[in-house]
Amino acid sequence: MKRQFRTNDRLSELRAAADADDGQDPRDFFKRESSTRGQGRKTRQLCAQVTQTLEQLLGEAADAQLQALHVVEVAPAPDASQLVVLLASLAGGDVDPGEAEAALGRAAGWLRSEIAAAIHRKRAPSLIFRILPAASPREVQP
Repeated sequence: MKRQFRTNDRLSELRAAADADDGQDPRDFFKRESSTRGQGRKTRQLCAQVTQTLEQLLGEAADAQLQALHVVEVAPAPDASQLVVLLASLAGGDVDPGEAEAALGRAAGWLRSEIAAAIHRKRAPSLIFRILPAASPREVQP
């Protein structure tokens, strides 16, 4: 006697449907996205060290434009070899963004060398400075 096959089982409809992962290597399909690259504990620790060192250095700077800035955030871009430093003016300081960027350009080498001395890494990260626009009084009100 011949064996009868069921045609109405639950998996038969899934066998015929092509899916996005059909024919791909599972190692490539389930690989983590590269957007999380460089966001580990050591990278966060480096960003915190750079933030703390820059806050101290900006306070000690001889240039008044640099003294009127504070660090908002330091983030890896795209990994720990380059760091984006977001700066804003202090609450009472009127800082011209063009003059502040020029002052940062003049002091960039000094800042990087001081950061290299403060952190314990084989290579010091390169710094990319961005100055945030000043908030208007309406935006600051609670």
